[in-house]
Amino acid sequence: MSILKDKNILLGITAGIAAYKSANLVRLFIKAGANVKVVMTPASKEFITPLTLSTLSKNPVFSTFVDEDEDNGIWNNHVELGLWADLFIIAPATANTMAKMANGVCDNMLLATYLSAKCPIYFAPAMDLDMYRHKSTKTSFEKLIAYGNKLIPAGTGELASGLIGEGRMAEPEEIVAFVENDILGQLPLRGKRVLITAGPTYEAIDPVRFIGNHSSGKMGFEIAKAAASLGAEVILVTGPTHQKVSSNFISVIPVISAEDMYTEVHKHFNTVDIAVLSAAVADYRPKNVATQKIKKKESAFTIELEKTKDILKSLGAIKKNQFLVGFALETNNELEHAKGKLNSKNLDLIVLNSLQDKGAGFGVSTNKVTFITSSNDIIENELKSKADVAKDLMQLILKQTDA
Repeated sequence: MSILKDKNILLGITAGIAAYKSANLVRLFIKAGANVKVVMTPASKEFITPLTLSTLSKNPVFSTFVDEDEDNGIWNNHVELGLWADLFIIAPATANTMAKMANGVCDNMLLATYLSAKCPIYFAPAMDLDMYRHKSTKTSFEKLIAYGNKLIPAGTGELASGLIGEGRMAEPEEIVAFVENDILGQLPLRGKRVLITAGPTYEAIDPVRFIGNHSSGKMGFEIAKAAASLGAEVILVTGPTHQKVSSNFISVIPVISAEDMYTEVHKHFNTVDIAVLSAAVADYRPKNVATQKIKKKESAFTIELEKTKDILKSLGAIKKNQFLVGFALETNNELEHAKGKLNSKNLDLIVLNSLQDKGAGFGVSTNKVTFITSSNDIIENELKSKADVAKDLMQLILKQTDA
């Protein structure tokens, strides 16, 4: 999964021969999981058709303020389009359009949208060698950068004129990589490693039966996605679950038992900055595991249990600079039990949820939690989606760690 997944990307296309590359650029953004809309200058339609771009982006292409049909005109709201965008990439950006952008000229829909946009704006110049080197072009670059726009450097090579030199628009793959790296470089957890546990553990009784619980793993997976969206490298150790995640920033390590999870977590703990243990780990396991399926013979059947290793407590005992977060699912005296767990296991933060709260707990897409910090701050939250709870949790961790 790219950092561009679910981003709203507005691609601006101006009238240069490099516009032929824009089709592939749209395709790459779509492949990265982004939502793409295209706005073109009227003259750029001489180089690539709106039909091609509309087909690839799966959205209408905008070029004029009013779309004329047989009966009436349809207003294209440039302000709304600019506000929709999370990122605005102008590629190719011709000398003419850059000069207008630099000087506030607003004579087409692309330029009106540029002046309305509140999001980060990137521009990828494309022009011939002498135009690229001209002082007025350099002045446009300087002004645009001073306004906060981000220059995607042009490449060097054979140009449309036959000359060889600087001025070729960056290749679509280079543009995507530039934008991704720029976003990642600004993320607060860039360069940090986060360890997360999720799901239940299954403790074998015999080859076909086990002791487990109803945890779906959804909360842990949402925390992993939230951490990755902030730039972290995530190690997700998960018990058996149907949850899926596809991200270049998340390494999934599947385990079965509490012992498996203990081993994997300790393997990685010394290399991480933050650990969030949201898995519902079994507290007990069968002392003796049958090697063959146990037959149904007696009217009563007894299993002797023994305690599993306390993963969270074991990490609290050895932590150095790691920020350690635990979860507490309680049914009575919730705050008292959660505070006791926070202190006894040397945690920095604990997330409390109660089975008494409707919409919280296992097997649902929502959760209602209370955050308790090591300084005894109690932060109660309303019922939210687990995705939103995960985002709230990561923001609190950032605040607590000053990341």
